[in-house]
Parts: sequence; C-alpha cells; structure tokens
Amino acid sequence: MSKPVVLIAEELSPATVDALGPDFDVVNVDGTDRAALLSALASANAILVRSATKVDAEALAAAPNLKVIARAGVGLDNVDIKAATAAGVMVVNAPTSNIISAAELTVGHILSLARHIPPAHGALAQGQWKRSKYTGIELYEKTVGIIGLGRIGALVAARLQAFGVNIIAFDPYITSARAQQLGVHPVSLDELLAQSDFVTIHMPKTPETTGMISAPQFKLMKPTAYVVNVARGGLIDEADLYTALVDGTIAGAGLDVFVNEPPTGSPLLGLDNLISTPHLGASTDEAQEKAGVSVAKSVRLALSGELVPDAVNVAGGIIDPTVRPGIPLVEKLGQVFSGLAAHSPLTSVDIEVRGEIVEFDVAVLKLAALKGIFTNVVSETVSYVNAPLLAEQRGVAVRLITESESPEYRNLITLRGALADGSQVSVSGTLVGTKQIEKIVEVNGYDVEVPFAEHLIVMLYTDRPGIVAVYGREFGDAEINIAGMQIARHEAGGRALSVLTVDSPVPAALLASLRVAIEADVLVAIDITE
Repeated sequence: MSKPVVLIAEELSPATVDALGPDFDVVNVDGTDRAALLSALASANAILVRSATKVDAEALAAAPNLKVIARAGVGLDNVDIKAATAAGVMVVNAPTSNIISAAELTVGHILSLARHIPPAHGALAQGQWKRSKYTGIELYEKTVGIIGLGRIGALVAARLQAFGVNIIAFDPYITSARAQQLGVHPVSLDELLAQSDFVTIHMPKTPETTGMISAPQFKLMKPTAYVVNVARGGLIDEADLYTALVDGTIAGAGLDVFVNEPPTGSPLLGLDNLISTPHLGASTDEAQEKAGVSVAKSVRLALSGELVPDAVNVAGGIIDPTVRPGIPLVEKLGQVFSGLAAHSPLTSVDIEVRGEIVEFDVAVLKLAALKGIFTNVVSETVSYVNAPLLAEQRGVAVRLITESESPEYRNLITLRGALADGSQVSVSGTLVGTKQIEKIVEVNGYDVEVPFAEHLIVMLYTDRPGIVAVYGREFGDAEINIAGMQIARHEAGGRALSVLTVDSPVPAALLASLRVAIEADVLVAIDITE
C-alpha cells in the first residue's frame, strides 16, 4: 500500500520533516513556480506552506486527493479558506508558534523607543558621537497601556512587570478578575490613552478595530507618549499617525506591521521618531521551528482521521454527517452572539442544542460556538483547541445543554449568555429546507427568521411610527444598501427589534448617529467572517 504524499512547497526546518515521521512520502516543490506546484498537487494528500505559496481555488481544483493544507505560521492570507472548506479540505496553522517572539519584539520596540537605540546606532555608524541628543527615559515607574489582553498582550504584561512599570489595560472582553490575575488594572480606552507613557496594541483586525487609534485618540495621549503596533497593520491610522508624529502630538512610535507591506513610499519611514521593522513578529528561529513541527503534527492527525486541534475551518475527527452542517451555522451564531455581548464582559454561556440532532455526539458544536464567539475578539487565531482555553482564561463558564424536544424546528441551536453588567443575550439559529439554509430565528427573545449575510445590523428601540424611515434615510445618505430587513415585537408601542442585512460595512460614525436618531437601546453592526 502506497504512503500518503505530503508536499512541502517552501523551505521548512529539518525538525518539520522529522515530526512527519516515516509514514509519508515527502515531496519538495517550489511553491512559487505555479506550473510545478499545480503538477505536484495532482498526487498530494497534504501540502505544507509558509507565506509565499498561494493555495487558491485553482490549486485546489488541481488536487483531487488533497485532505489538508498546513500553513507553518499564523496568518492565512495565502490560503483560500472558503474554497478549501467547499472542497472538504482541512486548513491548519500554528496559532501559538509566534506568541513569545511577538511579545518579545513588542518589548524590544518599547525599549528602543525609550532609549533611542536605532537612531543612536545609525548616528554612531556615521561617525557622529551625539550622547546628549539621544538622552532617553527609564521604564521604571512609567505607565504602560496594553490594548488587548489575549495571549500576546498577557505575555507582554508579564515581561514588562520586571521593569517596575505600572500596567493598565483595555479589553472589553476581559473580566476584572482576569485582569487582576494578570497583574494589570483595567480601564477604559480613553483613560488608557490619557494615562499611558507607552501604548501597545494587541487586537484582532476587524471592521470595528481598523483605525481604532486615529486622530481623536492621539489627541488624548501625552505629548511625551509612544505607541507600538506589532499586531496588525491598520489598527493605527497611518495618515493620522504621521500627522501626530510630525506635529509632536505624541513623541514617537514603533511599527512592525503596515497596511501595505512592504510600505514602499510611506512617509512614515522618513521620520526620526518612528522605529520600524519589516513584520518580524514571527521571524525567530524558534518560532519558525515551532510552526513547522506544530503543523507537521496536525498533518499526521488529519491524514489518520483524528481530531485536529488547530483546524481553522473544520473540526476533523469522526463527526456524524448529520452534525457536520451545524458547525458553520454555530460558528456564525457565535460571531453574532459576540457582537450582541460586546458592551460588557461575558461571564457565562450556554450552548443549547435541541431536536433530532442530539441523538448524535454534538460536542463539536460547543467548540464551534466558542470558536465563533472569540474569532473577532482576540488577536490570535482561534481554533477548536484554544477556544475553550480562551473562555477559561477569561473566567467564562461554559455549558453544553441537549434536549430532544424542539417544538418549532426540527433542530434548534441557541447561544445564551450572562454578562458582567447583569444583562443577558441570546441568539438562535437553524438549518432550513433541503438546501440547509442557515438562518437566525431568535435574538434576545424576539422571534425572527433572517438568512445569514456578511453584514448584519441589530437594533432595539421603542416601537413608534417613522423609525424605519429614519434609519432608512440614514443608510441611504451613506450609500449603504439594505438587502433585507425584519422587525419583531412583543406588543404595539413596546420594544421592537430590527435585524437588517446590508451590502457593505457600516462606519462607526454612522452607528453613533443612528443610535441617537432612533434612541436605540441596542445598535450593533456585526460582520460575519467565514
């Protein structure tokens, strides 16, 4: 019997091949040579890549035997996850391989800014002895503000504590108990910006977080403050950062990531008070070896039919065909739930599964729900193995509840959660018809029936004449097309819930304007990622 073929399309560490073991035929190909790649894929059961090899729909079509795509790293920009999922091909990565390297690079940027290390070196290399020009500051007793307390943010906090700094943090999804456990003081974003001598950002890049540090935020900061971003390009508005650095609104910045990479022609690169590195967060020997070994182990699991912890699109393992269509539904419900719960830290969540489906093992739906809940909350890639850990780290109690009775739908899945401010949120979904169309059928106790879309708006307000005209006009003026809409209420003149699907993302400024215009109790935009 022939061995499964594992295609290595880029240079990986020898430890990666060792981790695969003797059970596979390992074939090497230059992933940037498109013709050679497509030819080699014809017999491949698995492919290991880094960032240069594009595994898109064309590549998948050329690989009829492919079972798994393994990215030896964190990012997945070069892998078409949607096409892979449609083809039944598992995608895995190494979500924790670079976290120590990224945390250490963050500390390196902070130290470099405090002591002007790169410009001082540059001057000395040119024969200039400028001790007074490069007088720096001590970190001791300074305030460091960490935006985002995921794994990397927590590691940064732990490493900075040795310098005797005061650490404050903003993370809307972290409870005060978890913050205390990490030795940091939770504050609002505005408070963090106003109090910090150094600000470092460790958030995922979503429509809500893109440009979250821009001109209004720079104006809140001290003129002696520094900002660091080694997370995602675009979290800091680069044009506004340039203005803030030139005008002296802040003292300096450290960037490892940019909106466009490489940032050719960026005016930021010509500034003396900017320290930049070319996306080196994962560029250490240790991180690269960890990534290769991690995905090699995932390939072994995938090709043996076992559960793969770091799968990003399917859970792997033996999952009954009746249960499998519910996985993407529940992941999307998790994202909606997370959007509804964003105003206060989550303390508990129940995943309730009702109907015929509970005759089978539905434990994977609990993992899928948690993966969806944290997908747009933390900076690291969320998988089926780290999602429960993320919940545990945040002090979130999680239960899976099954019930065979489902009066209204053949199968119904509900996510129901309690928040730190005492409020509760819920969202329910089901698969409808022979085509198994994914629909939202309940939001916070209101019955609806809305197909999933990429962009959703949920509004809760007092039911009264003219409200639809108000928000319809606001969207129209902003040139945002409403693709679908449903309104639910318990009684006339009481509270009404509107769920809209729109064709494009809704800017934060428009949401703020709408909230005032319709006097909304709840108004959230939720962008669903595949």
